[in-house]
Amino acid sequence: MLEKMKALVKRKDTCVLATVSENIPHCSLMAYVTDHDGREIYMVTNRQSTKFRNLSANPSVSLLIDTREEHTGMKRPHAQALTVSGVYQEIRDETKKTSIRQQLIEKHPHIKDLMDMPDAEIFCIKVTSFLLLDGVSDAHFETLK
Repeated sequence: MLEKMKALVKRKDTCVLATVSENIPHCSLMAYVTDHDGREIYMVTNRQSTKFRNLSANPSVSLLIDTREEHTGMKRPHAQALTVSGVYQEIRDETKKTSIRQQLIEKHPHIKDLMDMPDAEIFCIKVTSFLLLDGVSDAHFETLK
């Protein structure tokens, strides 16, 4: 089941990122790329944004990755929703950051202007667990070690 969850993360490229600061939740639609194993998810944001302030104050996050656009109408009961729990990590390695930047621009050319901003910050979400809802009631939980 874990491989099915990681495959979904790698197949999709947008998610909802949920952050919290001072008990106030904040959700953001995000473009992303992953590492080869689906255990690290990379995104970019502006350092002046609410999400970045929240990440700096509380590194625990939740992501929602789903297949609703693939399952419209009568297929809706077969949609999958994957809740990813993780921890924000700064990327200090400039070589790694450059590689991720190239991957993000290749996969998401529409965010190039954001990537070129002086306050742009590429960051990592280190996955700690997955909760997959496969259809309406078939749930599977996996903790990553």
